[in-house]
Amino acid sequence: MSATGQSKRNTTAQIEAMKGTRPIVSLTAYTTPIARLLDPHCDLLLVGDSLGMVLYGLESTVGVTLDMMIAHGQGVMRGVQKACVIVDMPFGSYQESREQAFRNAVRILKETGCDGVKLEGGEEMAETVAFLTARGVPVFGHVGLMPQQVKTAGGYRALGRSEEEAEKIRRDAKAIEQAGAFALLVEGTVETLAREITASVGIPTIGIGASPACDGQILVSDDMLGLFSDFKPRFVKHFAELAPTVSKAVEAYAEEVKARTFPGPEHTFQVKK
Repeated sequence: MSATGQSKRNTTAQIEAMKGTRPIVSLTAYTTPIARLLDPHCDLLLVGDSLGMVLYGLESTVGVTLDMMIAHGQGVMRGVQKACVIVDMPFGSYQESREQAFRNAVRILKETGCDGVKLEGGEEMAETVAFLTARGVPVFGHVGLMPQQVKTAGGYRALGRSEEEAEKIRRDAKAIEQAGAFALLVEGTVETLAREITASVGIPTIGIGASPACDGQILVSDDMLGLFSDFKPRFVKHFAELAPTVSKAVEAYAEEVKARTFPGPEHTFQVKK
């Protein structure tokens, strides 16, 4: 915090203004210590409902609750000084009505102190997005592959290969932009379509499994750190391979505990003479 008490973290308005300047760096964060490590390098951190699978072992994001998102949002906020922080609205917390969406979005903002919320959906959610933004809730849109709807979308796959799919995603992107979203996540969309959408909307696009032409990129932090060695979708690059490192460290710890070489004298407390 500055001397005036104002945060120096990036605002949603600053993220929106970055379109056409330089690529926006984004990652997911779910905990305080990881947020502290990511914060110096990222413009935006997303407390994604992907935490359901990454941290809780769920098969999809559908089982994630509002309380879970708020708890992890609070944790991430304790670890940031620079990045804009957005919290996902989980499945069932906003689709029923725009009033439901507003109540739950306000709860997220108040209880976490984050900068905005993200919700999935295109044309069908435009009215809700407009309702939120008109009432002071910054919204990060999400089109293309939408994990909360994966059961009706036929599984996890790249979208936009057919003209019918492509046209639907084009309409979705434009509708969410016109509803007042400050940015748009484009997920699992064929490269040429993601490039086209980026050029056609006036707000930043953040890509995941989309195009290098997007205004920014985001990955699940645990994926890019290589913590899941058995899971690597086409769009993920492992910038580290931490899974083997963690495994070897735990193996070494186990061996020392069994051999009674840990803890050593330097790790214990003695009576002072």
